[in-house]
Amino acid sequence: MSDNPLGTFLRTRREGLTPAEVGLPTGTRRRTPGLRRAELATLADISVEYLTRLEQGRDRNPSPQVLGALGDALLLSRPDRFLMFRLAKEAGDAKNLCTSVSPPALTVRPTVRALLDRLEPTPAVLINWVGDIIAHTHGYERFARPLGLLDALGKRRPNMVRWVFTDDRARSAYPDWERLADDQIAHLRNEATVQDHHVAELANEMTVTAGAAFTERLAAPPLLPARTGIDLVEHPEVGRLRLSFETLSLPGDGQRLLVHLPADEPTATALDRLNGRTPGALRAVSG
Repeated sequence: MSDNPLGTFLRTRREGLTPAEVGLPTGTRRRTPGLRRAELATLADISVEYLTRLEQGRDRNPSPQVLGALGDALLLSRPDRFLMFRLAKEAGDAKNLCTSVSPPALTVRPTVRALLDRLEPTPAVLINWVGDIIAHTHGYERFARPLGLLDALGKRRPNMVRWVFTDDRARSAYPDWERLADDQIAHLRNEATVQDHHVAELANEMTVTAGAAFTERLAAPPLLPARTGIDLVEHPEVGRLRLSFETLSLPGDGQRLLVHLPADEPTATALDRLNGRTPGALRAVSG
């Protein structure tokens, strides 16, 4: 087994990508069909010397920004971006992260659990400050499961930020995806400090796996998240939904409760159908 898996990964992906695939002229004097180091370095906006050190294993600590740029330049799929990120973490020296910030809460207070029970069959979900989905109503499960929102990667919990930025189903389901993506970044920035290493770790991962769609928002001037409004959702089972949402911040645990209510009668009927109920269980909220 190679002792330089990250370098091997980068080299093989570079050699397996043709100039035509990235919009470069093919030329007639190539000894191999793949990209030259200089070409990849230019596409990723890094130096050839640095790329050489990475491929040879003489530098094993590339920043998330460099990995994200390489992922974009190499046209990596999201699974390959996750793999590259994991290889980089394994290759790099362990960093001493501040552990003074408690990890995001994954438990549900009994009163919050009781509140969720009383909200049935309304789609409602409890989310912590890094976007992990902690608990939800059965109504939310029937709404979100077909969207892939409750799918988890490995042993991880389903995570709203990962889903929005790395699952193509998010863009298909939300015509106003840009606003949804803006809100996820706004929640990250408003509900935790920049010194929070839990947020930093997620941001590093997303920089690699989501690329510019994530990093450009993170670098932009901060915004306040929308606490109320209307989401349009193209649901794969019941068609277009208009959902009024309210976001309630819970004290103490850094959690928020996101509640969706039908904004018109067709949506109320569609949600009742998802829940196997006769029309009228959920009523549209006007205004």
